[in-house]
Amino acid sequence: MTFDGWIQIALYCAVVLALVKPLGSYMTRVFTGERTFLSPVLGPIERGLYRVSGIDARQEQHWLAYTGAVILFHVLGFAVLYAILRLQAVLPLNPADQAAVAPDLAFNTSTSFITNTNWQSYGGETTLSYLSQMLGLTHQNFLSAATGIAVAVALIRGFARASTGTIGSFWVDVTRATLYVLLPICIPYTLFLVWQGIPQTLAPYADATTLEGAKQTIALGPVASQVAIKMLGTNGGGFFNANAAHPFENPTALSNFVQMVSIFVIGAALTNVFGRMVGDERQGWAILGAMGILFLAGVAVTYWAEANGSSVLNSFGLTGGNMEGKETRFGIAASALFAVITTAASCGAVNAMHDSFTALGGLIPLLNMQLGEIIIGGVGAGLYGMLIFVIVAIFVAGLMVGRTPEYLGKKIEAKEVKMAMLGILCLPLMMLGFTALATVLPAGLAGPANAGPHGFTEILYAYTSAAANNGSAFGGLTANTLFYNSTLAIGMLVGRFLVKIPVLAIAGSLAAKKRVPASAGTFPTHGGLFVGLLVGVILIIGGLTFFPSLALGPVAEHLEGAAGQTFAAGG
Repeated sequence: MTFDGWIQIALYCAVVLALVKPLGSYMTRVFTGERTFLSPVLGPIERGLYRVSGIDARQEQHWLAYTGAVILFHVLGFAVLYAILRLQAVLPLNPADQAAVAPDLAFNTSTSFITNTNWQSYGGETTLSYLSQMLGLTHQNFLSAATGIAVAVALIRGFARASTGTIGSFWVDVTRATLYVLLPICIPYTLFLVWQGIPQTLAPYADATTLEGAKQTIALGPVASQVAIKMLGTNGGGFFNANAAHPFENPTALSNFVQMVSIFVIGAALTNVFGRMVGDERQGWAILGAMGILFLAGVAVTYWAEANGSSVLNSFGLTGGNMEGKETRFGIAASALFAVITTAASCGAVNAMHDSFTALGGLIPLLNMQLGEIIIGGVGAGLYGMLIFVIVAIFVAGLMVGRTPEYLGKKIEAKEVKMAMLGILCLPLMMLGFTALATVLPAGLAGPANAGPHGFTEILYAYTSAAANNGSAFGGLTANTLFYNSTLAIGMLVGRFLVKIPVLAIAGSLAAKKRVPASAGTFPTHGGLFVGLLVGVILIIGGLTFFPSLALGPVAEHLEGAAGQTFAAGG
């Protein structure tokens, strides 16, 4: 570890924190229907969209209607994307003459992008046309991110309102999230990325002659526009197979830094939106504080592990840390920081090969996802995922003092706790259940490239990434098979919708409740004690649920590596 590395980490945290309040203030105005500086330009467009769609912006929805709209929106999005991928060979803007995507891969990819997972069992530049990348994937990058923001805002309204039967209009929320938040940031962001050297062209792939005289085809395309939203919307899917390690997706140290900031900025700012809309900004800072503690702990462990390398590397005299699988233009500090950010924020973009990390360095990205997409998390999903844990923590606090738990003047009762536990427990069911199947079935065992605990971690990481809607991969797993494409897609669907539906049920239940005045026995939820309780509950639940699987994977690999034990490649 170096002083320069810690300066990079500190600067990153400072920039993100500096953006929380201004962006939080702006988004609060957007979702409360107040006028913003963009209203003169975007207001007529917004109203025009409502007229064309037959939407009455003043008519709000019950939580059941809101949930139905969310599901319908995703079903239609899936159908459109699946059709584009299956018909790719006969559609325009296909200069490389890419063939139609196979049915199981098209199913997996369509599921992946509508759920904001962006898991890729394929290489982008060798599988998809320009039209599929733009009209299919980039389009869904916007809409899946906007949907996450909309659900988070609906849950915030549940806490902020009292004695009402509605939680807002999904159609209005998703329109405003796209029109006022995502697009205005992505347009200048795309221009910045083009300035940094990322291609944005419809020209065909370029043929070049190397110094040795060999012919090389250099993939191009409309890359910058997809990179902007994949980072800002915490989608993560790469235009190229190498993702953010590719020089055409992430060419400079500055582009790397800005991409890392963009991954966190909306998720962090939504905690401020929460505080403002419930009438107490301290509540938002407390939630961000809990997220920050978990994030900084993860960064410290990962940076330490990668900077110190491993006993196997050290035995060969490689004592400068673990640079295997990392880009030299980023180094260990920026690679470790990016790995923690992308798995904490449920983004899934990578600028280094996580499969090449040390055992403990790879453990933290895995644990970040297993905790449930809550350390900043995906845009919107991080906040509502953390609020689920807040409900559980408040319930625990109520049990300690023998009174009905309350949060922000709302009594937390059986329904809210049951829905919260459903949202929490569906994730380990997918992560651990499918991992267990894959480790005993021949179709699953054919996937990992490594034997021993590292091969087990490759399988565990894949199902964890899918259910957590992250999309990053412990590269080395051959996942483009019928078995993995199907089971990973199921994990993505459960991880997205069996969390969203309980969240919206909680929003509806809370919005209908009366507000209870604070009393001498009310547990304050804006101070250090509450933050400590929340972090403790998260770690206890995560530890009890996932420690056995982590012990079989990265922990066992670390201990065996320290003893000099290595494993040959092979399933």
